[in-house]
Amino acid sequence: MEQRPNKNWLEAPLSIYEVHLGSWMRATGDGNRYLTYKELADQLIPYVIQMGYTHIELLPIMEHPFDGSWGYQTIGYFAPTSRFGTPEDFMAFIDCCHQQGIGVLLDWVPAHFPKDGHGLGYFDGTNLYEHADPRLGEHRDWGTLIFNYGRNEVRNFLLSNALFWLGKYHLDGLRVDAVASLLYLDYSRRPGEWIPNRYGGNENLEAIEFIKKFNELAHHYYPGVLTVAEESTAWPAVSRPVYLGGLGFSLKWNMGWMNDILLYFSKDPIHRKFHHNNLTFGLMYAFTENFVLPLSHDEVVHGKGSLLSKMPGLYLEDKFSNLRLLYGYMYGHPGKKLLFMGGELGQWREWNHDEGLDWSLLQWEPHRRLQQFVRDVNQLYRSQPSLYEVDFHYSGFEWIDFHDTDHGIVSFLRRAKNPEEFIVFVCNFTPMVQHGYRIGVPAPGYYVEVLNSDAAVYGGRNFGNAGGLPAEATPWQGRPYSVNLTVPPLGVLVLKVAV
Repeated sequence: MEQRPNKNWLEAPLSIYEVHLGSWMRATGDGNRYLTYKELADQLIPYVIQMGYTHIELLPIMEHPFDGSWGYQTIGYFAPTSRFGTPEDFMAFIDCCHQQGIGVLLDWVPAHFPKDGHGLGYFDGTNLYEHADPRLGEHRDWGTLIFNYGRNEVRNFLLSNALFWLGKYHLDGLRVDAVASLLYLDYSRRPGEWIPNRYGGNENLEAIEFIKKFNELAHHYYPGVLTVAEESTAWPAVSRPVYLGGLGFSLKWNMGWMNDILLYFSKDPIHRKFHHNNLTFGLMYAFTENFVLPLSHDEVVHGKGSLLSKMPGLYLEDKFSNLRLLYGYMYGHPGKKLLFMGGELGQWREWNHDEGLDWSLLQWEPHRRLQQFVRDVNQLYRSQPSLYEVDFHYSGFEWIDFHDTDHGIVSFLRRAKNPEEFIVFVCNFTPMVQHGYRIGVPAPGYYVEVLNSDAAVYGGRNFGNAGGLPAEATPWQGRPYSVNLTVPPLGVLVLKVAV
């Protein structure tokens, strides 16, 4: 916490492990009960360190009556849930994370609240926290009520709540849920089901001012904390300072990239060349916001299937290769990283909030090797300034070639703040090995294969370049040098010039 105000997380490695405390692991043999905050400190934190993550992000732990809401239908805004222990136990959990160098982010839900009679709804027999008119005050999709942000008392309740979690519990940041539903009066509504603002538009002016004030106060009182927006539209300047006309968030989830990339990976490789734009379009807007690339809990529930089950192909030959390729491409792509628990294990089934993860899968080699790949790609990410120092400016990324749809191969450079320091990614999205595949590189030298997702240690077929190869003085693709590669099937190569 002493280091936090002086650290620029925008230029640091940020790899987030998203966790639902009630279902990461259960106390097996003890009635399938929850682990306590103390037990989670003993088991979750060492695991996060071992896997190479920098931060944990917790789904809401504010008190909530319904397990199936995962905490997003909050009742006790100022109370950590008693499911796992006391408030002091939760404080100790966060302190233990900090002692081990792990940051803690918490999901916070100021966009809506449940109708339960013992909660905030119709609190004193009047519409105190919510609007009286359901066209302004109700999310029918979720069966929840919307705060009346035009009231000073309601705004102050929420603002003091945010500062309470940052101050009393020493959290390192808040990820704000459902920001799009805050911004738009017509969010998930048909004509006639909403009321325009005083200028006739669909923007929720009072909520926008509330969001800006939240970000100003959070960054003023707790310098160095992160505020993160789950925002799914093209609203401009979400992650720009308020004094520059933005909403003031530190970071924004890149929902467009997530949807495009999962759609692309769900396709049989023979059809992927017809969907190449899903792979590359994200770079058209990658530097318009400070993005986090989220493979979150929302993508592995409600019939969407687990990440592994989304991958096409055969059990060992293709599904695991595709998933390693997805993670490798994600860690090369500009933006901070987030993976929901279980993604590193290769869960076959969807996430179930009533049960722990399928840790028994680790008795099988493919799952152990996938976990090893995630661990190694995290370590590579944290060790290479090229992969995190310039995430939010075009100078940190350079295509080598994105046109080769027939071979399904893209290649690109990532550069550090020192532009002479770079790393090369070559990704093959087809199951065909490519021998003698030449790409242009900017400098001479011996290019070491610092990561190969097809290595046997990860369960791959071991196609590659014997650990590295020298660049040749053969100009290629507008660059003065080139390397003649063997590109593994459904694989990602990461190359760096040996010093």
